[in-house]
Amino acid sequence: MNPGITILLVEDALTLSAAYREYLRPVEATVVPVTTGAEALDAIREASPSVILLDLRLPDMDGMEILRQAKASGLAAPVIVMTAHGSVNAAVDAMRAGAFDFLMKPFTADRLVTTVRNALSHRKLEEEVRTLRSAFGRDGLNGLQGASLPMQALYRAIESAANSRASIFIRGESGTGKELCAQAIHKASAVQNGPFVAINCAAIPYDLMESEVFGHVKGAFTGATADREGAAGRANGGTLFLDEICEMDIGLQAKLLRFVQTQTYNRVGDDKARKVSIRFISATNRDPLEEVRAGRFREDLYYRLHVIPIDMPPLRERGEDIGLLARAFVNEFAGEEGLPPRAIGPAAAQALLDYSWPGNVRELRNRVHSALILGQTEEITPGDLGLQGAQDVTRAPSPAQARTSLPTETMPITPLWIVERRTIEDAIARCGGNVNRAAAALEISPSTIYRKMERWDEDAG
Repeated sequence: MNPGITILLVEDALTLSAAYREYLRPVEATVVPVTTGAEALDAIREASPSVILLDLRLPDMDGMEILRQAKASGLAAPVIVMTAHGSVNAAVDAMRAGAFDFLMKPFTADRLVTTVRNALSHRKLEEEVRTLRSAFGRDGLNGLQGASLPMQALYRAIESAANSRASIFIRGESGTGKELCAQAIHKASAVQNGPFVAINCAAIPYDLMESEVFGHVKGAFTGATADREGAAGRANGGTLFLDEICEMDIGLQAKLLRFVQTQTYNRVGDDKARKVSIRFISATNRDPLEEVRAGRFREDLYYRLHVIPIDMPPLRERGEDIGLLARAFVNEFAGEEGLPPRAIGPAAAQALLDYSWPGNVRELRNRVHSALILGQTEEITPGDLGLQGAQDVTRAPSPAQARTSLPTETMPITPLWIVERRTIEDAIARCGGNVNRAAAALEISPSTIYRKMERWDEDAG
């Protein structure tokens, strides 16, 4: 028997109480049987049970009242209600009132033991969560915001990696805040007083990327009318952040590899090597190993940059942080726009939790900003946030739907580039013109959309 585990058994039928105590032997816990509601409340106050097995029909009190009082007192013990067959509605009401689970009488010994063990595991997990929060809990770090467990793990990873000189590789979906994470690492590091220089490898054309990274001298190429310092020189003594690194052209990756290995580089058109001291942080929303296997990213560069991996949690896994961030954005944009802050209504708060957030924190900012400006009521509603029907953009047709929509041999076949353009333009329109949100819904990089739009404009010209 485990003296640390106490099960309070509230059952007025003595024969059933005896049977349940026998059923519970495999749990190796101390079982405290009581037959009335008054005894149950006394035992809850005095014994601090690990789990409560509660019959809803008692001679002196409704079991629901015991449940409500237990939850109102902040009792941590999971409550398992026991009710007779045919009382499903009562069981559902108990679950809404905070019960962990319910058992419909009659039940087997295995069912009882499994339910109790699940409740004990749940309580242990909750205690570990409380311990972690009390030891490490915080609402943010160096510009990052969030109190959820995934963010607590992220904060600890940042603090562990910050003072190392090793390269850091941040992985995460688009919109999760990878650049903000890189800045947080820089601020926590030994080079925090040095410069932080960020380059978005997806936003700079290929023919300009080498000059953007390494700089150039006057006359190095057409248009180079003066010497220019690149990101490598500007980041000396600090951090160079290479965002969307997997978008970098394979030809330039060899020069970047040499730069990372030796911390020396040459400006375009200059034979003189320059020496710097830089902390490298890279990021991508792709699977870097898949890019390596596909031949789009050098394996040797991957291992040079991917020394300390840090994963950004997607917003849909951050639970309570969604509401916290939404309220912070309301206050931020209200100040910027000169508007009074608006409360987030209960329906909107639930809609925020129910939505899958394909665009992550970036999408949340966009929706809150729009809701604050366009909303007409005192409280922000799901309609203000554009969440009613918003997930339709992210849903791909089912295989059955795809099969039924295939053209027959008598129908003309639309060229693939036209289908692609229509799909992208439709996604952008359905996302209110927001390219980042459309890219997240289509599961591609925003830079891919911008490149295709440039190509369409060139073809039209």
